[in-house]
Amino acid sequence: MDPVAKRKWPRSGIETTLMGFGAAPIGNIFRPISEEESAALIKAAWDAGVRYFDTAPMYGHGLSEARCGRGLRWYPRDEFVLSTKVGRLLKSRKRSEIDFTPWVDGLPFEMRFDYSYDGAMRSIEDSLQRLGLEHIDIALIHDIDGYTHGERQPEMFDAAMSGAAKALLKLRDEKVVKAVGVGVNEWQVAHEAIRRNDFDCLLLAGRYTLLEQDALDGFLPMCEARQISVILGGGYNSGILATGAVPGAKYNYAPAPEPVLERVSKIEQVCRDFSVPLKSAALQFVLGHPAIPTNIPGVRNVAQLDENLRTFSADIPTAFWDELKRRELIRQDAPTPGQ
Repeated sequence: MDPVAKRKWPRSGIETTLMGFGAAPIGNIFRPISEEESAALIKAAWDAGVRYFDTAPMYGHGLSEARCGRGLRWYPRDEFVLSTKVGRLLKSRKRSEIDFTPWVDGLPFEMRFDYSYDGAMRSIEDSLQRLGLEHIDIALIHDIDGYTHGERQPEMFDAAMSGAAKALLKLRDEKVVKAVGVGVNEWQVAHEAIRRNDFDCLLLAGRYTLLEQDALDGFLPMCEARQISVILGGGYNSGILATGAVPGAKYNYAPAPEPVLERVSKIEQVCRDFSVPLKSAALQFVLGHPAIPTNIPGVRNVAQLDENLRTFSADIPTAFWDELKRRELIRQDAPTPGQ
């Protein structure tokens, strides 16, 4: 599978490379990345042919957007696709008064949620300023899920559907942006969002993977029927599908429970039988679904980027996917690459 081959999104006509660049890491998540490393990483992605970049105000309290803009500013604007998000507004504040967790050394802005119509409009303007670019291609409403808001999720979701959604749809109609949707951690929330609004795309983090295919229960079929494009993030389930079932392996940002470890161990056995790297299987599997045009694994350095490019390029025989289904390690109705 060629990681820099392009797929066209049916609704908007946008074309993205199969592998995109998830820019959360250059927002200094968990530990810092220098300005030089960040710039080198974006340049290496560009030189490799990657042409889709995803960022957000949340990532490093504006740092990821600033770095994306700096790294991409002098490339021809019509040769790459950029997505960012609304739902959080940033306001300047002393660094000593800001809780950056889980970000490290972010920009000196505090964040507050704002899913209103005016808040979304303000967020797009602020993002353009931080990016220093003339336009944004894809605008997503960020984190209107239970993972982020807990008991307040229904309230936040309703505010976003009546406020931010109207703003983004207006911007799309005015051709300020090309595609709009939501970026969430739960497919059920994305499913409800496309029931309520005429969205073009969704970013789903970690909920359709080699380990989890519950999103096939209604959600992904609806996306396919409506020609809604799904950007896939979190394809390693936060770690275990990259590391394998090793001690301390992470699943959903926590130590993997025993049933998950056992299932991954069984998948790894099939990988060994067919000489297929686990990471290659994880990255390529999701792109077998016709509603998923791009996968955006995050990387922290050029070495990781190069590894992902090689991983994406691995040749995986059809018999490998057939064997996973035979052993009931992936769902029988899961589309697979080359099917």
